Amino acid sequence: MSWAAVYSTHLRTRWTRRLTPQGVADFSPAVSPSGFWTAVASCEGRGWNEEVADIHTDIYVFLTRDGSQRVKIVEQGGWPCWVDDHTLYFHRRSEDGWWSVYRASLPRVEPVTTEKVVVERVTPAGLHAFTPATSPENKYYIVVATRRPNSTYRHIELFDLLTNEFKEVTRSISPQTHHFNPFLSPDSARIGYHRCRGADNQTQEYDLFLENLESPINGMSLFRLDASFPSFSPTGNRIAYTMLPGLYIMDGDGLNQREVFKGMTFSTAWDPVRKGVVYTSAGPIFASGSTGVHIISINVDDENLSYKRLTEGGKNNAFPSPSPDGKWIVFRSSRSGHKNLYIMDAVEGEKGGIQRLTEGPWTDAHCNWSPDGQWIVFASDREYPGNSSFELYLIRPNGTGLRKVIQNGSRGQSAHPWFSPDGQSIVFTTNYAGISAEPISTPHQFQPAGEIYVAKLDGSMIKRMTYNSYEDGTPTWGPRFMEPIDVAQSTDGPRCKFSDYRWLNGKGEAASLSQSRFVLLKSGFIVPFTISLCVLFA
Repeated sequence: MSWAAVYSTHLRTRWTRRLTPQGVADFSPAVSPSGFWTAVASCEGRGWNEEVADIHTDIYVFLTRDGSQRVKIVEQGGWPCWVDDHTLYFHRRSEDGWWSVYRASLPRVEPVTTEKVVVERVTPAGLHAFTPATSPENKYYIVVATRRPNSTYRHIELFDLLTNEFKEVTRSISPQTHHFNPFLSPDSARIGYHRCRGADNQTQEYDLFLENLESPINGMSLFRLDASFPSFSPTGNRIAYTMLPGLYIMDGDGLNQREVFKGMTFSTAWDPVRKGVVYTSAGPIFASGSTGVHIISINVDDENLSYKRLTEGGKNNAFPSPSPDGKWIVFRSSRSGHKNLYIMDAVEGEKGGIQRLTEGPWTDAHCNWSPDGQWIVFASDREYPGNSSFELYLIRPNGTGLRKVIQNGSRGQSAHPWFSPDGQSIVFTTNYAGISAEPISTPHQFQPAGEIYVAKLDGSMIKRMTYNSYEDGTPTWGPRFMEPIDVAQSTDGPRCKFSDYRWLNGKGEAASLSQSRFVLLKSGFIVPFTISLCVLFA
C-alpha cells in the first residue's frame, strides 16, 4: 500500500481534512471546474503491487467538500484532468503498448457508474502521449508530454481535438532536454511545464553535491549526496562513495573529491583500525550468482592507491563490512549456489581464514557489523525466497541469536541496514510507504519507491526520515555532527543528461540500463548520523 492520500485545506481557516478513505492510496488529484467533484487515480481495492511502469490505477470521483459519493468511473487509468463537470481526460497504456490519452464522458442526468461512462481513445498509436492537461470548457485541444520513437527526450505538444494533429511546443526551443507534466492556464492562453534547467551562458552553474534536507528530528542533520553507497571514515572526516563506475573519497564537508578506483564498484566500508583502508565490491552490479564479483581493500592514502583482492573464488562476493576490531569482514557470497553470509580475515582475506555464517536456499545480503561487535544486521528474503521480499535480521558473529528486526511480508522490501554509532538503532531503506506519485510523471530511476527509516534493534520506534517521489537508499550513519549547510560543486559537463525510463522505448520495451541520480543524507541525533538515498538491490 502507499501513504499517498488526497486532502483539502480551507485557505482562510487552514482547516484540513482527509478525503481519501483509510487504507486507500490516491494519486494525481484534479478538481472539476465548478469545484464540485475531485477525480483521482487510485489503487483502491488492489493496492500497489510493486509495479514500476504501469501501476494499474483506476479513476475515481468524489465530492470535493468531504470525499463522499466516491465512485469508480474508469477501469485502468491515471492523471485525470477536467474540461467540464462531465468530461475528463486521462492516460493509460493501451493494448497495443503505447501510452495514450483517453476521454471519459460522464452521464449528465443518471447516477455516475463505470458502465455508464463513455471512454474514447484520443491520441493515436505510434508514439507515447501521457500526463494530459486541459482547461475549463476547452473543446479544441489538450496538452500532453510525448515520447516519440525517434527521440530519447520527452517533449510538450498540443493535440488538436478537431484535426487529430500534434503541434510541437518544446522541441524547437530545447530539443535535448526532458520536459514533464504540462499544465494550462484557466483561460487556455499559456502552457506551463517542468524541465531540467540547462546552463546559463552568463553565470557559472553549480550542482549541490551535498544537499541539506529538512530533518524530522531535532538535533539531526540530513544531507543528500549525488552518488551512492557512501560510508564515513572512523573519525568522520572523510566519505567514500561510488559513482557506478568508480570509487571516490572526499572530505567530510564534501570538498577535495578524488577517484581512487576506476572500475565498477558498489558498497563501501572503512577499516576501523587501519587508517585509509576502504573495502568495496569490485564487479558488475545486479549480477547473477555465477558472475565474478570480488571483495577488495584499497589503501586510499597510498600514493599508488594499492589494492588487494581478498576473495579467491566463490563467484559473486559483495557488501563487505569489517568487525570493529578490524580483524574480520562479513560479506555476501554465492559460492554455495545461494547468496549467503560468510566471515573472512580482514587483512589476508580467504587465505587467512573463512567461515560460513548463514546457510539456506535464499539470499542474505547488505550486512553491517555493530560497533560493539556483538551483532550483524542484514537483509534476507528467507521467508519468501526468490520474490525480492527482503526483511531485516540480526545474528551474532558465531551464528547464534538469529531474530527478525523488520517485518515486511510477501510483497515488501527493506534493505541496506546500517548501525548507529551507539549500536542502539539502525537506519535502512524500505518501500513500506509504497509510491507517492505516478511513476511516469517523474524522471528515470531504478524504482519509484524507497524511503529512509530508523528503528531500534527490537524493531520498535520506527521513524520515517524522508518523503518524496524518488528512490532513496543505501544509507549510512556518521560518527559526528555536521552543520546543515549545502555544499555545491561547479558543473563541468552538460547538464540534464539522464536517460528516460527504459519501458518508454518503442512500445515500452526494455532498453539499456542508464544512469540515475543517487543520493545521501547526513545527520546527528545524540550521536550524529548520515544517510544516503537510493535503493539498489544487487
